[in-house]
Amino acid sequence: MIESIGNTAPGWITGLMDTLGAPGAGLAIAAENLFPPLPSEVILPLAGFAASRGGMQLSAALAWTTLGSVTGALALYGVGALLGRERTVAIASKLPLVRGSDIAKTERWFQRHGTKAVYLGRMIPLFRSLISIPAGVERMPIPVFLALTALGSLIWNSIFVLAGYLLGENWEEVTDYVDVYSKVVLVAAAVAVLGFVSVRVSRRGPGLRRRG
Repeated sequence: MIESIGNTAPGWITGLMDTLGAPGAGLAIAAENLFPPLPSEVILPLAGFAASRGGMQLSAALAWTTLGSVTGALALYGVGALLGRERTVAIASKLPLVRGSDIAKTERWFQRHGTKAVYLGRMIPLFRSLISIPAGVERMPIPVFLALTALGSLIWNSIFVLAGYLLGENWEEVTDYVDVYSKVVLVAAAVAVLGFVSVRVSRRGPGLRRRG
């Protein structure tokens, strides 16, 4: 049934849902967390549409996609925990224009705002996956991490699964709105990075000229 839904969804996603139902949607979302370029904005409303057509229960779609989000996030948390603080600092210190003080400030920021970052980060494209890594590096208590991730993921997933369920045949309209949202987030991130680089280069410039 799901195979006839449309051409927007990659074949392996429709295949998983067609074969496994709601657990297939959960597996797809777990993979999306590990590989952010995968389209959660397609997987979630597609699961909602499948539920509206009787391919799975709506409650099961919400439960399994949230479980998939938590599973993928926990895997990335493990990557951060295995990487550890010392390796992370060593890698970051080798990046151009990054100073030890920048790393220390980032650590202090995460210690103060890490819970909010993990919770709200689940609702921001790209960052919703990456935020799990610093949580692992800083060894956020796993029960806290799981609770925040589950709550944030449930909210994010519910919005798109329910949208797909209510829109029915027009479920693909959701991707247009998410595409705009994602572009705004990426532009904001790019501006922040450019701002950081510009400030750092401008501060180094006078010193370089004096030494010349």
